[in-house]
Amino acid sequence: MDSAKGLGQLHPIEKLLLKRLSAADSVISIEGLIDLTGLGIDQVRRGIEWLKFKNLISLKENSVSVIQLGNKGRIAIEKGLPERRLVNAIRTSHDQKMPLSNMRNKWVKQERLPSGERALVLMPAANILSTQEKILQKLNSQENIDVGKLSSEENEAYHMLKRRPDYLIEKKQKTTEIMISQYAKEQILHDDISSDIFIDHNNNLEQRVHLTQEIISSGAWKKIKLRPIDVQAPVPSLHIGRKNPLTELIDEIKEIFIGLGFMEIEGVLVQSSFWNFDALFTPQDHPSREMQDTFYVSGIKQKNFATAEQIQQISEIHKKAWDENWDVEEAERTVMRTHTTPVTIKYLAEKKPEDSRIFSIGRVFRNENLSYKHLAEFTQVEGVATGQNVTLRGLMGLQTEFYSKLGIKKVKFWPTFFPYTEPSLQSMVYNDSLKKWVELFGMGIIRPEIVKTLKLKNPVLAWGGGVERIAMLRFKLNDVRDLYSNKLSWLRGVPKCQL
Repeated sequence: MDSAKGLGQLHPIEKLLLKRLSAADSVISIEGLIDLTGLGIDQVRRGIEWLKFKNLISLKENSVSVIQLGNKGRIAIEKGLPERRLVNAIRTSHDQKMPLSNMRNKWVKQERLPSGERALVLMPAANILSTQEKILQKLNSQENIDVGKLSSEENEAYHMLKRRPDYLIEKKQKTTEIMISQYAKEQILHDDISSDIFIDHNNNLEQRVHLTQEIISSGAWKKIKLRPIDVQAPVPSLHIGRKNPLTELIDEIKEIFIGLGFMEIEGVLVQSSFWNFDALFTPQDHPSREMQDTFYVSGIKQKNFATAEQIQQISEIHKKAWDENWDVEEAERTVMRTHTTPVTIKYLAEKKPEDSRIFSIGRVFRNENLSYKHLAEFTQVEGVATGQNVTLRGLMGLQTEFYSKLGIKKVKFWPTFFPYTEPSLQSMVYNDSLKKWVELFGMGIIRPEIVKTLKLKNPVLAWGGGVERIAMLRFKLNDVRDLYSNKLSWLRGVPKCQL
């Protein structure tokens, strides 16, 4: 805090706390400040945070052991310790002698009766409360006792009671000690910090001058010295409900697609192998269709997944292109979709649009080993455009515009191979934090074998990829699993608006 400003900029709560702290001879606890100031606990805690931020006080946290009554300890308060109940039983007998085979403590002694039996006889010490009983009574009158403040005699009794199950409960309790800084002490000697503060009948700390509507409208406020507002003072963090940052990114991507003239379509997560693989010109012996890459639903076959004409055309193109015996049972297998393309390709096969822009975004599944860059379940987005004049150059322009709206300016394209597009490209974007180019989406023109088989009139452009990859770039993450770790510190720390 700037020494030139003194303490005049402080809130009345801060001033009152400093006044009480400066008058104290030693450190004070939060509870002590509540008693000295008459403020509520929330007011004191708030003022402490303000003063700590301004380096006007220092805090020291300690941990102490305290004891409380257990269930059997409460019973002992009501009925007495077992030995006290025994003393009372002896005292109520007519001759204060009770036959017993054997007993040993400081309250009774054993005597032999004329009949030959042994009996317990009360000693003078039985009329005095033991230290154990005193501790129990002390705990009954207050919530807990600091173990460190017990006398040596009380400490010995405490350990004896501790050996009795459920008589006492020992807990660790944190305490906070507050001390005023030397700078604040020096300023208090020069500043009158109590002239404008008082506590009203509702226990509210206020200014001596109340700012009212009349004071404002009459202009009297110009002649009144009001407490200034510290615009740099910290404000409490509000952890209000909000969407997960990944969900917000998905919503943003949807808005971008709609802004580019695309329409969203949806489809089921469980697909037939026909639409997930066969319709996309993927050979039935392709490695990606093996169990190590795909999740299959066992014991369930897909029936009526396509028309007889579609099945015939797809089977013929597979036999011709891949020289394989196409198996309809393989096409009937149920699979958790490995991409969103079965949704878009089925839409194209059914609607056969001549000029259209559509997109799909949703969960997909891959039988992957989890790592810093791979998930078994993730979100994929895919865009498809068809029209008489669509070109690969136009697709590159769409991708560049899409990335630009996400704040990604450096984009280039790399030739690659995908089973159902030809030609195919891989989009590359520059990561400023990593200082290198990274792969993002795949793209290309859907193969003519697929377009002709599904009887589509015009060429079809397609591109897509994992949303989590964009999220890693957006949120500067090195591990994709962090998106699903549910760390509150990270979830609350992600800005609503990315700069």
